[in-house]
Amino acid sequence: MVFEPSYVQGHLVTASLLQRNIKSRLILRDLEKAKALFGEQDEERLQVFKGDTRKEGDLDPSLFEGVTHVICCTGTTAFPSRRWDDENTPERVDWVGVKNLISALPSSVKRVILVSSIGVTKCNELPWNIMNLFGVLKYKKMGEEFLQNSGFPYTIIRPGRLTDGPYTSYDLNTLLKATAGQRRAVLIGQGDKLVGEASRIVVAEACIQALDLEVTENQIYEVSSVEGEGPGNDTQKWRELFEAALSS
Repeated sequence: MVFEPSYVQGHLVTASLLQRNIKSRLILRDLEKAKALFGEQDEERLQVFKGDTRKEGDLDPSLFEGVTHVICCTGTTAFPSRRWDDENTPERVDWVGVKNLISALPSSVKRVILVSSIGVTKCNELPWNIMNLFGVLKYKKMGEEFLQNSGFPYTIIRPGRLTDGPYTSYDLNTLLKATAGQRRAVLIGQGDKLVGEASRIVVAEACIQALDLEVTENQIYEVSSVEGEGPGNDTQKWRELFEAALSS
């Protein structure tokens, strides 16, 4: 299941899951956006529902029937912009929305993947305090902590500054062909020490790989991407990257 109200990262996660023929359930605010991106899909592959994490009443229990894994890719801008219209602020998206989602999940969920951000533990230090002027890092950290205390097995992915895309105006075929260019090599760390940028394609792959890898359970990883050959979708290479981060 991918939970993606209005965030570019979720488009790429969904496309990658479809490419793998993994049955997915997409929950987002705008059904027309899903139709534009993914077209008419067989419900055995993709089910699309309307929902808004910011509104607790939108998360009917029926949305989660049969769901075993959750990837939460919600997000908004760090600084005031038109994307903040209709209470789409960091507080409402990164804190209230994450809390509402996790609170609505059934006990049968085996893993929750949450996309957060590097720098969440350093929001009072330069340059992170600038990015956190309107609380985005603070609220992301609050969302992380709520998930950690929820009792659900979790993996938190903290990417660097996101690059590639956005692919919001393209169809599914374009999404499936999206590449990270020369920035395919992946750096994974822990302890909020990594800096730099992260390809959205790399982050999407990290989320999907983390779903079933035991090494990632109840762990927090920072992810960035650099020039070079990367792990692609090779599960063994991703396992080695995650394991190396644990031992570093």
